[in-house]
Amino acid sequence: MEDAYARSVTEVLDFFGVDPKKGLNDSQVAQHARLYGKNVLPEEKRASFWKLVLKQFDDLLVKILIVAALVSFILALINGDTGLTAFLEPSVILMILAANAAVGVITETNAEKALEELRAYQADIATVLRNGCFSILPATELVPGDVVEVAVGGKIPADMRMIEMLSNQLRVDQAILTGESCSVEKELESTTATNAVYQDKTSILFSGTVVVAGRARAVVVGVGTQTAMGGIHDSMLRTEDEATPLKKKLDEFGTFLAKVIAGICVLVWIVNIGHFRDPAHGGFLRGAIHYFKIAVALAVAAIPEGLPAVVTTCLALGTKRMARLNAIVRSLPSVETLGCTTVICSDKTGTLTTNMMSVSKVCVLHTVQHAPVISEYSVSGTTYAPEGIIFDSTGHQIELPAQTPCLLHIAMCSALCNESILQYNPDKGNYEKIGESTEVALRVLAEKIGLPGFDSMPSSLNMLSKHERASYCNHYWEDHFKKISVADFTRDRKMMSVLCSRNQLQIMFSKGAPESIISRCTSILCNDDGSAIPLTTSIRAELESRFRSFAGKETLRCLALAFKRMPMGLQSLAHNDENDLTFIGLVGMLDPPREEVRNAMLSCMTAGIRVIVVTGDNKSTAESLCRKIGAFDHLEDLAGHSYTATEFDELPALQKTLALQRMALFTRVEPSHKRMLVEALRHQNEVVAMTGDGVNDAPALKKADIGIAMGSGTAVAKSASDMVLADDNFATIVAAIAEGRAIYNNTKQFIRYMISSNIGEVVCIFVAAVLGIPDTLAPVQLLWVNLVTDGLPATAIGFNKQDSDVMKVKPRKVNEAVVSGWLFFRYLVIGAYVGVATVAGFIWWFVYSDSGPQLPYSELMNFDSCSTRETTYPCSIFDDRHPSTVSMTVLVVVEMFNALNNLSENQSLVVIPPWSNLWLVGSIILTMILHILILYVHPLSVLFSVTPLSWADWTVVLYLSFPVIIIDEVLKFFSRSSTGMRWFNFRWRRPDLLPKRESRDK
Repeated sequence: MEDAYARSVTEVLDFFGVDPKKGLNDSQVAQHARLYGKNVLPEEKRASFWKLVLKQFDDLLVKILIVAALVSFILALINGDTGLTAFLEPSVILMILAANAAVGVITETNAEKALEELRAYQADIATVLRNGCFSILPATELVPGDVVEVAVGGKIPADMRMIEMLSNQLRVDQAILTGESCSVEKELESTTATNAVYQDKTSILFSGTVVVAGRARAVVVGVGTQTAMGGIHDSMLRTEDEATPLKKKLDEFGTFLAKVIAGICVLVWIVNIGHFRDPAHGGFLRGAIHYFKIAVALAVAAIPEGLPAVVTTCLALGTKRMARLNAIVRSLPSVETLGCTTVICSDKTGTLTTNMMSVSKVCVLHTVQHAPVISEYSVSGTTYAPEGIIFDSTGHQIELPAQTPCLLHIAMCSALCNESILQYNPDKGNYEKIGESTEVALRVLAEKIGLPGFDSMPSSLNMLSKHERASYCNHYWEDHFKKISVADFTRDRKMMSVLCSRNQLQIMFSKGAPESIISRCTSILCNDDGSAIPLTTSIRAELESRFRSFAGKETLRCLALAFKRMPMGLQSLAHNDENDLTFIGLVGMLDPPREEVRNAMLSCMTAGIRVIVVTGDNKSTAESLCRKIGAFDHLEDLAGHSYTATEFDELPALQKTLALQRMALFTRVEPSHKRMLVEALRHQNEVVAMTGDGVNDAPALKKADIGIAMGSGTAVAKSASDMVLADDNFATIVAAIAEGRAIYNNTKQFIRYMISSNIGEVVCIFVAAVLGIPDTLAPVQLLWVNLVTDGLPATAIGFNKQDSDVMKVKPRKVNEAVVSGWLFFRYLVIGAYVGVATVAGFIWWFVYSDSGPQLPYSELMNFDSCSTRETTYPCSIFDDRHPSTVSMTVLVVVEMFNALNNLSENQSLVVIPPWSNLWLVGSIILTMILHILILYVHPLSVLFSVTPLSWADWTVVLYLSFPVIIIDEVLKFFSRSSTGMRWFNFRWRRPDLLPKRESRDK
């Protein structure tokens, strides 16, 4: 029944055909169970294990590698090759792909825990009226029409319509669903509001919420997926994971690279068709197979096999650094998404605020000697911890607050006229409440005021254990005053009173709405001498003025406190007793903002990131908070920047689009609005980070580009998120974004490094094929270079230091290509030099080396006809391992120098020297040690078809390798002078060459 909130009690009962005195009978229960289903959240269908495994191979580059590995394997069998060398290449490729697939499967199997943990918020049991008798049944057996009794401390088992109040009031904490900072009073009357949101449905008890005060009966109107919690479940099921910006760019680049590889492979094969019949190959077919092998080697050279592993490693290193900042990353790809975040949609309650109601202002009458003087006190402390200082109106600390009469009586009243519990939880290391948050705030205030008569009171209290300290002062007053009778809060009186006795003295303490308490007071307590004087019209007017200021301008939730001396022997309280009270004081409380949030807001604005505060609370309260934290500092007028969910829904489509571009505050929202906001912002090409801590935040957290949950939040929110803030600190998000930007910059650098290296390998093979000289590198040597000599420095580039201005620039565009324009040209130049230098090392050994045959260059080009003509040298010279060893070493060393080039995209090595990243220096040294090992250790040299080099060989290797530093320094110089870069960006921005960089003004 979707509109139960708008129907009367009789209409709802008639709809289900239920007698409120007897409940459903057995036949009705069976009928309703068939009609409406069970009260459980269904499990979603999960992909099978093998489908998950196959999904990891659904990538173009991976498919090309698999084909290359299979072709290499088949060609080895056709050629009759045996031994480890023949099958090393395909085996290593397949092992790498299997490892990457394993990581992907593990990540995905952990991704859907949020849906399971949502079930934890369903009640286990319910007190149900059936066949005229109450019984306790499993909550899963409830059906619509069941009459259920709920009481304080109980969890609501299904969505239910109130039908009978069994106490003065019923209050429910529904923060997990709506984000409201205070409990909500429920009532029997139907709701007349159009387009009612959860906050408007005051006659409905929502599944999973908790009763904090009172007792009532209600009829079940929704079970399972038909409940508000079920709606969240369905919303999360409908949310599909989308690729991160970096993943999209890598996929685009992979598609581009695949086309280039395919083109070059076909070109190499076609160029050499004339050589298929060369006698050295032993026939046309064998010649075709030989050059097909070269094409396969080219594909292996062009694809950076280690790229997936290196990207994962770099992101993992970033997550370690972020964990030290208290940002725990659950999804590795989300690390780099932080770098391009343009909008943060921040939940208010528990994220920007502490979600712990605290008294911040106290107002009492100081004196009336010359004229009424009202004193205001400020109270520090924003949590339930009994730690805080009380300041007077001039900002001076009150050393012994309990020595002042009014504050002393406020502490007594706060401790005694109170049904809540404040306790310390050693497992969580924090103070927790049981009961109404406003009452707990009063208990904490009593602790901050302390006890009278001890000059060393503050320091003495601090010596107690946290468990003892939690309610020490409250227990003191409860021990000295015996409670005789309690008059609970009612809606008509708007107050609560408690009758206490002490030393032959009976006192009634009262607390309630200021307008209700002040109207019942005839006298007021003076703070200067503790006397009670008549409450005159002028004093009453001054108190009401302060109340309006607290409740209006400062949007504080206000309570007034009073007391009255009662005759001895009284055992119960009557309504008439709550007249002629003595006014003690006025307290103003709020869900306080976190202290560090204001600076974090300013950092976001400096970094070009817009913050939208999203909350279920009312508009005025949220606007007041936003002013305190600086969210409105850049705005002169709130018109067009602050909307309630209803106001936004009523806007025309065009106005909604404009509103989204200017919005800074979104209030009175329910879960569907949060998800809608994320979707709408993403349609405007924004990269959205959504923060939250409640069950109500889970769908939006999952839909956002990056969901950020609070460490103290619900398990559902944490499981649906990409990142968890261990310290619940909004400011940590800003630090995480700075780290995310730095990680992206480093990721970009090592991707460019690997790509420029692979371009060099492609150029090497292509040039050798075009020139008609022997193969410069064996496939196993290419694989070694790609995996080890490229992988280690590329990973170390991830340790490059964060730029000092990383949070002073606007977020990068989400469609910014990883390699494009001028940079692509730069890496073509570098890659071309790497390839040419590698071939040059090969030719040098044959033509100029003292240890080589010193052949004429023409002989080298006609090597394949050596066996058909007479020569002065043996044809076996072309099988010598020296030339390919020189080539491979040149390739390794030139790539080590190229790694140093990637310490910065545009800064010279003179500005950022190699020792600025000692990890990179260490990886280069380790790579060279590994390379020397395979040259000089016999079994390894045979495996990789290499041989030891002489000092003369090493000298030539260095001469050929070092110029890559000079070339890139020149290119960096042009990068720093913008003219050349702009020209090349214009010339190279071609959709058929690279992923398009669309412009989007922010």
